[in-house]
Amino acid sequence: MSASTGSSEHHPVLVVGGGPAGLGAALALRAAGLPAVVLERRTEGSVRPGSRAAYLHGASLRELERLSPGLGHEVAGRGLTWATKRSYWAGKEIYARTYPQTTREGLPHFTSLPQVITEDLMAAACVKQGVEFHWGVEVTSALSTPEGVLLTDSTGRQWQADYVVAADGSRSVLRSAIGSPLEGPRSPNTFVVVDLDDDPDHNPMPIERVFHYRHPSVGGRNVLTVPFAGGWRVDLNLLVNDDPERFISPEGLRRWIPRILPRAYGERVRWVSTYRFAQQVAAHFTDTHRRVLLTGEASHLFAPFGARGMNSSIPDAVRAVEAVTEALQAGRDRAAAGAAIGRFAEERKEAAGYNRACASAALEHMLAHRPSLLLRQRAAAAVATAGRRAGEWLDSAPYGPKLTARGAARGSY
Repeated sequence: MSASTGSSEHHPVLVVGGGPAGLGAALALRAAGLPAVVLERRTEGSVRPGSRAAYLHGASLRELERLSPGLGHEVAGRGLTWATKRSYWAGKEIYARTYPQTTREGLPHFTSLPQVITEDLMAAACVKQGVEFHWGVEVTSALSTPEGVLLTDSTGRQWQADYVVAADGSRSVLRSAIGSPLEGPRSPNTFVVVDLDDDPDHNPMPIERVFHYRHPSVGGRNVLTVPFAGGWRVDLNLLVNDDPERFISPEGLRRWIPRILPRAYGERVRWVSTYRFAQQVAAHFTDTHRRVLLTGEASHLFAPFGARGMNSSIPDAVRAVEAVTEALQAGRDRAAAGAAIGRFAEERKEAAGYNRACASAALEHMLAHRPSLLLRQRAAAAVATAGRRAGEWLDSAPYGPKLTARGAARGSY
């Protein structure tokens, strides 16, 4: 449905944003028997640049399958899995492990594919479930009151709802409207992220995840290579004084990519960008009237190590819909309704805090700015071939160690 057919009628729930969090919320609303209306500023059929997230945990696949039977299997089938991961220190292998391909509910432990494909599959499931999309609707302001929320879009049209699930991304208008700034640091180092088209006919590579501490062929910088359906993602950890332009220009890419992958991949760049990764969480996940619920990147930004962004956005959306459903069922009992939304906000902020702590720990291991950590890494690398635990620690640390069992349970769901 186009923006020109938008309505000023009152809705029980509106979802702002059509990324993974918004699409997840829409599916959850339909699964709960509620109408789902999504306002998305992009025009129908437009594609956001880059592959963005490229990894879905098994828990996310199972959640998608629960919300829309068949969807989890469809996403898994379009993705890629690998059984082996390896880590190197200065060119020397220090850890390798191959996992059995066991599954739960017929779904893999994970799947790896570009986010645009995941979004397309989720959107198609939304259409089948009767979700109403309004494309080309850019929400520019929001007013929350004890009675509900009034949204205004760029054309001046107004949208009214009892509750709004805010899934409008890192520059969220809804987050700004409720006065909830993102809090937390950014990484001091720049990272180059490159997506490469596969070249299976001429340069087949083992389907393995490989991490290099201090890769000798790229000046001792850290490198992560991860396969996904149709290609490879390469993360290059630049040094503090590096000029990123040297590494992202066509000449620069052709210079350093063949040092870690077969030469042909220097000419197979699909997308490249640089980031100083944010480690930020919204001050609060709802407004004072308990009418707006922040989800996904509207509520948190994490470094990608450990794949905590999209994989926490989906449970954000599911939990938001559970809270809204409970609030709607409370009817005129505003105290009960507000308490349901408040519990959502508290639980998801705690989960976001845990994920930020894990991602921050991962960044710390990647950058190793503290001399004590660097010494510990070097000591572990020296004994890794003789002591498996040292190699396992080096392999897992850059992806965010599990801080506590309780935190792990909350952090992933």
